[in-house]
Amino acid sequence: MAKKDTINALIRRGLEEDIATKLADADMLLGDVKAASVDELKEIVGTKKKAKEILDKVGRKKKSPSKKKSKKKKKKKEIFTIPDKFEPLKGTAKKLQEICEEKGYDLPRSILEDAAEKIDSKDIDKEDFALMIDLIHERFENRKIDPKESIGIVSAQSIGEPGTQMTMKTFHYAGVAEIGVTQGLPRMIEVVDARKVPSTPMMEVHLEDDIKKDRDMARKIASELEVTRLIDIAEVDLDMSEMKVVIKPDPKKLKSLDLEPNDIVKRLKKSRYIKGNVALQGKNVFITQEEPKYALLHNDVEQAKDTKIKGLKGVKRAVIRDTGVEHIIYTEGSNLQEVLQVKGVDITNTTCNSPVEVYDVLGVEAARNSIIKEALDTLAEQGLDVDVRHIMLVADMMTNEGDIKAIGRHGVSGKKTSVLARAAFEITSTHLLRAAIVGEIDKLDGVAENIIVGQPITQGTGAVEVKYTPKKAE
Repeated sequence: MAKKDTINALIRRGLEEDIATKLADADMLLGDVKAASVDELKEIVGTKKKAKEILDKVGRKKKSPSKKKSKKKKKKKEIFTIPDKFEPLKGTAKKLQEICEEKGYDLPRSILEDAAEKIDSKDIDKEDFALMIDLIHERFENRKIDPKESIGIVSAQSIGEPGTQMTMKTFHYAGVAEIGVTQGLPRMIEVVDARKVPSTPMMEVHLEDDIKKDRDMARKIASELEVTRLIDIAEVDLDMSEMKVVIKPDPKKLKSLDLEPNDIVKRLKKSRYIKGNVALQGKNVFITQEEPKYALLHNDVEQAKDTKIKGLKGVKRAVIRDTGVEHIIYTEGSNLQEVLQVKGVDITNTTCNSPVEVYDVLGVEAARNSIIKEALDTLAEQGLDVDVRHIMLVADMMTNEGDIKAIGRHGVSGKKTSVLARAAFEITSTHLLRAAIVGEIDKLDGVAENIIVGQPITQGTGAVEVKYTPKKAE
C-alpha cells in the first residue's frame, strides 16, 4: 500500500510510471527521493541526466542552515517591561525615600508623599529628615496589624456600635425647602447594600477654576442641568373651535433659561409621542392634526406638557450654594455620565452619592473611594468618629473582585464557606436546610461558627495549642 501511494505521488509530480515504480521498489518514499543525491538516484534510474530531471520535478529538499549561520540570522528577542504605575518620587519625597533605603525602612509611597508635603510647608531643615523618618517608621510599625488579629470582627464592631446611635432622618442642603438627602442609618444601609439607585440620588457639581466664583455662570450651568419641561415655561391649551393645540411660551422664563420659541418647536418635532404637525406662528406654537379628532389633540396636549425642553435626564432640580470660595451646584437626581460632558463642569471634583453609578462611569477604584467617602460622611454628619481603616476594609471587601458586591446574602456574606456563618447572618433556616440537602461540611475555621458551637475561636490565644506531658511518678 505504501509503495502504491509513493508511485502515485511521484506520478503526480510528473515522473513516468516505470521510473516511479523503480524508485518505489528501491524502498524510497517521496521524502527520501527529495533528500537523495544525484549519484544515489543514478544507481536506480541508470543515468545522471535522468536523476537530475527527477530532482527538478520532485523538488530538492532544502538543507537546514548550519548553526553558525543560523546564529547570525537570529534576531534579538524584544524584552517587554511593565511600565511603572507611578512616576518616580521627586524633591523632598525622593530624599526621604533615599533615607529609608539607607536605614532599611519600607514605608508606603503615600506616607512619604504626605510627609514631604508637611515638611515643605513647615520649612524643616534637611538635618532633621532622618530623625523624622525614624519617628514615622516607629509609628508605622506600631500601627501594623498583628498576625491572627480578627480585623473583620473588630471592624464590624467599630462600625456597628456607633451605628446603633444613628438616627433615621433626612439632611437638607441649603434650607429645609430645598434638596433633602437621606442620612443616618438608612443611608448607611444603602451604602453597604450597594443599592443601584439611592432613595434620594444627588450630585455635587463643581465648576472649573476660571468660573467657579462667577454666580451668573453657575446659574447658567444649573439651568442646563435641571430638567425643564414645557409646562414649566409655557401655557398649553386646546382650542376646540380651531381644533388645534396652542402653546404660549412665557418670554421671561425663556430668557432666564436662554431659550427661544424655535427650541420648543425642535423638541416637540423630535418627540415620538406628538402625533400632530408642529409649527411656529408669531410668538406661539401650534400643533395641528391632519384628521381633527379630539382624542388625538387631547393626547398631544398631555404629551406636550411633559416634553423635556432642556436639561439632563433624571435631574429634577439644581440648587446653587456659595461656600465663600466657590459656587457648588447640588442636584436632586443624578446623571453623572452626562454631567461630566457639560462645558464648564470640573470633572475631577464632581461626584454623586451612588457608588454603583460611579462604578459604571469611572470604574471600580473610583467606586471604592465613593463607598469610603459616603460612609464616612454619613457617620460624621451624626457626630460619630470611626477610624477610616475600618471603612476601607469594608470597601475593599465590596470591590476586591472588580465590581461592587453588597454586604449581604447576595454578596460578601453569601460567599462565606462556613454554613453556620452564612446562617448566622440572614435566612437561617434556608441556609441550614440547603446545606443538609447538599451535604456541606463546616470545618469551623472562622470566628462566628466557633462562637455558635461554643468553643474557643482560632484567634489570639486560641490560635495556638499548648501540649504538656507530665512526668510519671516514680
